[in-house]
Amino acid sequence: MTEDDKHAGGGERRIDPKLLEILVCPLTKTSLAYDAERQELISRAAGLAFPIRDGIPIMLPEEARKLDES
Repeated sequence: MTEDDKHAGGGERRIDPKLLEILVCPLTKTSLAYDAERQELISRAAGLAFPIRDGIPIMLPEEARKLDES
């Protein structure tokens, strides 16, 4: 992992902006927002947050967190 893969001082991974441009919600086919702090991709249309584990977006609805959950 290079320094470009991490936030300065935080050690959190960032998602490639080009990947974010092409990824869509598997349910609604709408764009996703990136939550760097929680390491999730947010689908507001579906009301779901898809986790990012070890830099890999997990785009399975059964793995997603409902947005009204903490």
